[in-house]
Amino acid sequence: MTRIYSLSLLFFIFSTITYIVIEWHQDNIQETDTINNQIAPDFIAETLNSETYSDTGQLSYIIDASRMEHYSQLAVTHFEFPKYTLYPKNTDSPWKISANEGTLYNNNRVKLESRVALLATDKNSLIQEIHGKYLELDLNTNILSSEKKIEIKGIDFTMYGSGLIVDLNTKQVTLTKHEKTIYAQDHP
Repeated sequence: MTRIYSLSLLFFIFSTITYIVIEWHQDNIQETDTINNQIAPDFIAETLNSETYSDTGQLSYIIDASRMEHYSQLAVTHFEFPKYTLYPKNTDSPWKISANEGTLYNNNRVKLESRVALLATDKNSLIQEIHGKYLELDLNTNILSSEKKIEIKGIDFTMYGSGLIVDLNTKQVTLTKHEKTIYAQDHP
């Protein structure tokens, strides 16, 4: 009888442990599903093209992106491969800025990351290109900023540094930490 009693006890313990493991696993799956549903985007757009106008009817900017996901609970919109065309005040020449990723916040600030490039469309602009890993853009003021390392290419020079502030309306550029500048030499 002790042998039957021992086997019964072992079977009961094994059954209890199996039940606990199965219940624990089911709870984890339900928590994961709940978390995934909480951060799911409200809507997704593929191949997005959007134009935004000012209160006076002037074109402010155009955004093109391969994918856009809007999260209203987080108050953010995430873009994959965003390309902005910015139309600053008092100028006819727009600026183009692109990146691999972008996040737009409700205060109209955009954080652009990974292979960020700002390009001038005006061939006579002193600054032609700005490249970096990270830039922030205020769509209300057309001011760009970055504390990360950047490269500025202009007519006959390339400048390296960090702590960048660019006002596209006035074309004023401030670089708080200058590392080096390379000037192109004219060849006879």
